Amino acid sequence: MATPIETLLETISIVPLIQADNPAIAVEIARALAKGGLKVVEVVLRTDAALECLRTIASEVHEVIPGAGTVLSATQAEAVVEAGAKFIVSPGLDEGVFAVARAAGLPLYAGISTATEAQRAYNLGLTAVKFFPASLSGGIPMLRALSSVFRDMRFMPTGGVSAANLPEFLNVPSVIACGGSWITPANAIATGDFETVTRLAREAVNIAHTARSK
Repeated sequence: MATPIETLLETISIVPLIQADNPAIAVEIARALAKGGLKVVEVVLRTDAALECLRTIASEVHEVIPGAGTVLSATQAEAVVEAGAKFIVSPGLDEGVFAVARAAGLPLYAGISTATEAQRAYNLGLTAVKFFPASLSGGIPMLRALSSVFRDMRFMPTGGVSAANLPEFLNVPSVIACGGSWITPANAIATGDFETVTRLAREAVNIAHTARSK
């Protein structure tokens, strides 16, 4: 059975990444994304202030569902649960992270790129996984190959996804959503141009809607 987040992802089809070293900036990014129609966000643990960014978004931006990405260990998983994450994303498959997510009752999108990793995830009971890095791991042909074997699994390709190839990824039936950072460009954020974030979010939503409608 799909989780509420996965049901929402079926409609929105995109998980934008938020990378910030200032909680106030992270809040502005989250609000800009929500204004553009993207209400599931992934705060990546790639800065020293990432946990505080996640905590602040969770407490102040009620129009989005915040998750934590780049979670590498059980210790980090415990920290993001405490900070208010509603789902966890990892670049790889780690049993410690899996155990923390399971104990907290949170969806985990663990990263896989091979059939062996997908089989490990399948036998742990994961029905949706991150396909990462998507463009370097065989892209759409690899996704279709994995989908033909793991017929009950859903995939969230991330890494190399852009506005240009988003329709191709979303046209793969097993793809639940795509993750991406192109919607939150560092140069726009550095200059406080959050209107660009909102515009890119709206464009992505429109692209996804068109792709899913075919």
